[in-house]
Amino acid sequence: KTIKRLKESADRLLLDVPCSGLGVLRRNPDTKWKLSLESIEKVQQTQQEILQTYPSMLKKGGQLVYATCSILPSENELQVKKFLESEAGKEFELIEDKKVLAQESGFDGFYIAVLRKK
Repeated sequence: KTIKRLKESADRLLLDVPCSGLGVLRRNPDTKWKLSLESIEKVQQTQQEILQTYPSMLKKGGQLVYATCSILPSENELQVKKFLESEAGKEFELIEDKKVLAQESGFDGFYIAVLRKK
């Protein structure tokens, strides 16, 4: 209801979506024992639901940032690709994306994608 009320009202939108947390294993090694295939699939479904719903709040020319603390392509690049190929995503374009890996950066791993509404 709130999303419909805010339709095409935002210039910027940050979607820091729920994720498996596999980018923070260095800090939280017990995370890997808490995950299952089912839990990752559920998180992916939630991510796609958020991507399909919230971007409608953006004005034309507005930018969306999709972020996770995961390094799995299925939660990152593939989710953005699926969104861009969907009806809701057809009016968006990928500006840039980046995956940061803990072993390369010395920090937590994460993914970020910036999209613009055409």
